[in-house]
Amino acid sequence: MDVRSERNSVPLAVDLDGTLIATDLLWETLFLLIRQQPHCVFLLPIWLLKGKAHFKCKIAERVNFEPSSLPYRTELLTRLQVQKGEGREIVLATASPRKLAEAIAAYLGVFDRVLCTDPHCNMASQTKRQALVDLYGDGGFDYAGNSRADIRVFDAARNSIVVAPDKAASRWHGTHGGELIEGPKVGLKVIAKMLRVHQWLKNALIFVPIILAHQYTNIPVLVEGMLAFIAFSAVASSIYILNDLFDLALDRAHSTKKNRPFASGALSIPFGLACMAVLLGIGALVAAFLPPLFGGVMLLYLVATTVYSITVKRMLLGDVLTLAGLYTLRILAGCAATGISVSFWLLTFSMFFFLSLALVKRFVELRSSEVSVGERVAGRGYRCEDQDIVAQAGMASAFSAALVLALYIQSDVTDEMYRYPWLIWPLGPIVLYITMRIWILARRDEMHDDPIVFIIRDWRSQAVAAFGAVLLLIAGL
Repeated sequence: MDVRSERNSVPLAVDLDGTLIATDLLWETLFLLIRQQPHCVFLLPIWLLKGKAHFKCKIAERVNFEPSSLPYRTELLTRLQVQKGEGREIVLATASPRKLAEAIAAYLGVFDRVLCTDPHCNMASQTKRQALVDLYGDGGFDYAGNSRADIRVFDAARNSIVVAPDKAASRWHGTHGGELIEGPKVGLKVIAKMLRVHQWLKNALIFVPIILAHQYTNIPVLVEGMLAFIAFSAVASSIYILNDLFDLALDRAHSTKKNRPFASGALSIPFGLACMAVLLGIGALVAAFLPPLFGGVMLLYLVATTVYSITVKRMLLGDVLTLAGLYTLRILAGCAATGISVSFWLLTFSMFFFLSLALVKRFVELRSSEVSVGERVAGRGYRCEDQDIVAQAGMASAFSAALVLALYIQSDVTDEMYRYPWLIWPLGPIVLYITMRIWILARRDEMHDDPIVFIIRDWRSQAVAAFGAVLLLIAGL
């Protein structure tokens, strides 16, 4: 008997979570359920009291699940397809509920049998081992798995394939041997991508009240601003993680977002949740050194962004108005951290300016979407025929921001705050240049999907913004 015939003489049983797919279906469906049916969050404790198997099955019953969106491990899947073609029996042995397991088996078309969880039996660890031994005998099958829960099954298998192992499975492999298929290495670049470090620059809005109040040489005030920046950045990153977990299926269907750490399976959902807890702890700890009002503003930001991630981001216009409000909230956070009073002019300008940029983001999504007339863009409340009205509203918001700025410059407030108020008149044309250029590039399909990131990277926008900052500085001398 040749090597191939000997290998194919016994079935190959394959675990699903973490092995065939680079994710965990329980966590995936849990976030999918909360996104699709938020009220079910109150039912989760009741389901869990009846056991983990019942918990999994109740979640699976209520979600609309698409197996084609999952991040499959291509090396293992290709092997299964080849061996299936050679006549080997392939078994899906998973702790996932029957509804999900059979949907995946039907989609892939490589499995001859499915062993899975039902409401009364969680097909994991010893239960899975016993089911396979009852079918094929001790040592009568090969097994591919990845975690501590698979070790007992490895012990009963003829040969083991350890795929992207956790620490326990890695130690088992080091002691017992077997084939190893390593997972992708996680470096600092992936962690930074998860945290969206580049988005922290948005939190520089915290320093706007300090600059406008000419307190940029006041060291204690600058320290307070820096602490607020750190706290807000930590909390913002935790919300970015949460947003990614709620949008896994949508991100995987997107041309670029599919490469995000959680959508691609580079990072696990439990790891993301642990990072969220650490980031929220950092935010709370740093906020403790600032006035209580700042903690209140940060808590409001946390609640608002969480609600945005779960529901509001799919609401027509409610999403962009919320985004503009969240940018403005950063300015309020700077005021709360430093005790500098907030200006009505500043808040009004901020709402119009950032509303325009939020509408740019939606406009770009509409331009790049491939939905038919009458259909909504996935995960949004917009249709492709909304492009014109979104663009008109965005341009109107940009001009409104410039108008508010012009009225502010002409007000009595500027005479009190600036020695040479006429020097800040060019700020109006500067705002119009930045926003109108963004809209023109968006129309040309040359705009990054996040206009804030575009401004940060675009040297022309940086140059005119720096020129405006110099004028503002000189006017206040």
